Amino acid sequence: MLNSKLYTISPKAKIGNNVIIKEYSVIEDDVEIGDNCYIGPCVFIGKGTRIGTEVKILHSSSIAIWPNSLNYHNEYTTVEIGDGTFIKGQTTVCKGTSYSYKTVIGKNCYIMNHCHIAHDNVIGDNVIISNGVNLGGHVEIDCYSNLGGMVGVHQFCKIGKNVMIESNTKVINDIPPFVLAARIPLRYCGVNFVGLKRRNFSNEEINHIKEFYRLFYNSGLNYSQALEKIKSELEITPPLKDIIDFIETRSTRGIIRK
Repeated sequence: MLNSKLYTISPKAKIGNNVIIKEYSVIEDDVEIGDNCYIGPCVFIGKGTRIGTEVKILHSSSIAIWPNSLNYHNEYTTVEIGDGTFIKGQTTVCKGTSYSYKTVIGKNCYIMNHCHIAHDNVIGDNVIISNGVNLGGHVEIDCYSNLGGMVGVHQFCKIGKNVMIESNTKVINDIPPFVLAARIPLRYCGVNFVGLKRRNFSNEEINHIKEFYRLFYNSGLNYSQALEKIKSELEITPPLKDIIDFIETRSTRGIIRK
C-alpha cells in the first residue's frame, strides 16, 4: 500500500483518468475506478469494487464493506457501480455473499445521505433512493423507481420499475411495476402518474395500466383469477406484460394489497 498523511491507495488499484480522490480516503487492492470520478474525503472503497465512469461518492461513505450476514465467510465477492451514479455522504454499500457473489448498483442512480445498500442487492438504472433508506439483503429494485426518505425494505423484497414509495414506510411485500405505494401499512394507492408522465408514457398507456390494476384489485377475485380475467379482457401491451411477468415469475413475498 502507498501511505501518506492524506490517503491510502493500493498500488494494485486501477484508477482511471481525471479521477479526484480527496483527503483521508482509503482504496484497497483489487479496486477499479473509471474515468472522471470523484471520491470525497474519508471514503472507504474495499477490495472487489468496480466503479464505472463519471461516478461521485461523497464524504465518509463506505463501499464494499463486510456484509451483515452470518453466512458470509470472507469469500471473494464484489460491488458494481454503474456509470454516472451519485452516492452522497455517509452511505454504506455491502459486498455480496455466496448467494450471488455481488451487489449491483446501476447507471445514473442517485443515492442520498445516510443510506444502506445491503449484500446481494440489485438496483437498476436511474433509481432514486432518498435520505435514510435502509435496504435488507437480496433486495431488487427495477429501473426508474423512487424510494422516499426513511423507507425500510425487508430482505428479499422486489420492487418493479417506475414505482414510487412514500417516505417513512415499511416494505414487506413485493411491489409490481408502475405503482404508487403509500400509507401505513404500505398498500397500493394508485398508479405512479407523475413518474410515468416524466418517462413519456402517453395518457392512453397510463389509462391502460390503471385499468389493469382496477381489475386486479377491485374485481373481487383472488389474484390468480384476476390475472386470468385481465388476460382475457385486455390487450396485453408491453407495460401490462411487464406487470404480469413480475407477478407470475418474480414475486416471492406476495404482492402488496390495496
